[in-house]
Amino acid sequence: MQEFEHSPQSDHKPYVRKVILPSGKTIEVVSFDDLAPAGADLHICPDCSSELVYPIAWEEADRASWEVTLRCPNCEWGVTGIFDEDSIQRFDDTLDRGTEALVSDLRQLSRANMEDDVERFSAAVYAGHVLPEDF
Repeated sequence: MQEFEHSPQSDHKPYVRKVILPSGKTIEVVSFDDLAPAGADLHICPDCSSELVYPIAWEEADRASWEVTLRCPNCEWGVTGIFDEDSIQRFDDTLDRGTEALVSDLRQLSRANMEDDVERFSAAVYAGHVLPEDF
């Protein structure tokens, strides 16, 4: 996984996250990573420019930022980084629009498949290939 480069002028803001170990113990991990660049388009891969980058995992890093693991299905690029709330909100809006487009396409495809099934079934009935004992 790639990491974001740190700006030499950054103040290295800490964030804390809790991790539950396999033994059941809970530990707090303090990190001093910087936030990713503000305004970053998280759905665009920096390596191949694909607009299909998606989150693998995300969790709140603190009140104003999120730790997100991203993956590009086109070139297998990946990163885990800390992102500000505005970037995450834009990313979430982009994911919502993508989900809406996929659902719309799925509905159209399902309808087209159903129409095709009905046409084939009707043709089979009219041709005498479907008999009462088939039911």
